[in-house]
Amino acid sequence: MLKDFIIQNWSNMLVLLAFAILLRTTVYLDKKTKRRMYVLIVGLLVLSVTVFIEFSLAEMGEGRDTRLFLMGVRYSATPLIIALIIYTLAKNVRWILFIPALVLTVLDMVSVHTGIVFYLDSEGTLRRGPLGYLPYIMVGVYAALLVIILVKRSNKRPTEIIPIGFLCLAFLSGLVLPFLMGKDYSRIFCVTVTIALFVYHVFTILQLTEKDALTGLLNRQSFYSAVSNDSKDIRALVTIDMNGLKEINDREGHAAGDTALETLASCFMKAATMRDSVYRLGGDEFMIVCRNSSEEEVRQLIDRIRALVSETKYSCAIGYSFSQEEHQDIDEMMKESDEMMYKDKVEYYAMPGHKRYRG
Repeated sequence: MLKDFIIQNWSNMLVLLAFAILLRTTVYLDKKTKRRMYVLIVGLLVLSVTVFIEFSLAEMGEGRDTRLFLMGVRYSATPLIIALIIYTLAKNVRWILFIPALVLTVLDMVSVHTGIVFYLDSEGTLRRGPLGYLPYIMVGVYAALLVIILVKRSNKRPTEIIPIGFLCLAFLSGLVLPFLMGKDYSRIFCVTVTIALFVYHVFTILQLTEKDALTGLLNRQSFYSAVSNDSKDIRALVTIDMNGLKEINDREGHAAGDTALETLASCFMKAATMRDSVYRLGGDEFMIVCRNSSEEEVRQLIDRIRALVSETKYSCAIGYSFSQEEHQDIDEMMKESDEMMYKDKVEYYAMPGHKRYRG
């Protein structure tokens, strides 16, 4: 049986091993994220063992009760795995994310005796119960949530959207292929998810030279590359500077300052559209490049930023410059945007009772 398992799951085991080695040698991930990644690897390996045992028992026509239990595990595993992927890849996601998947797990375990989700007929064939489509619905919801969260926290460039789409495709296959391939899809599900995660992780590593390690925004090098190589469709620059970062660092330490910068970066990414690129130039300085946008759209972007930042305990000064010219002077635009931003900062600190950082 061990030999059969290795033969059927060798590719999955090999990719999981490569994934674990890559995690071990990746220095940019924090320990918490790495631990969650390792849990994912172990979970996928355990699921592959579960599927192998279940199918082996089915082929031998034995262990009806054991098969039902393993089916419950298999039906429950997919939503739990996707929830764990969201919990691992997306920041600031709370544990309540797992509640729907855990409810499904309870229903699956109850179904072992009641057949409410699945059951085996007199010939040992798997049948769906009244809630038989619930696991597929749950997978679809979690997959959609994963894509929405990853797109929102991305810089919305093709180099980031394509890997997200690849990851989405892997999970959406779990909604379509089971109806085309039947139960045989379960044999390839684990390696499908493993390859998708591995490829996404590799793409993430390749993007490191363009990204700021703390916030996930594009870095200064990417900004100067973008404005020097492809500036003809740039219509606006938005300059942003955080208020009170030094005060936070002095009072609470640099870890609190890092949290503040991450929070603001998240606000900027949520406010940006697909045509906007968000950069951290260094320290508490940020820049948004707006392509093919009208001045009204730029103002709406700034309004969205102010609204999102107002929901936090932080604040920032914002300025912008706009030009309709196809070959505009980027340096002049930056100067104009900076001047407006500094004016905003001066007015902020000069205003009586202004909103300082709320620790």
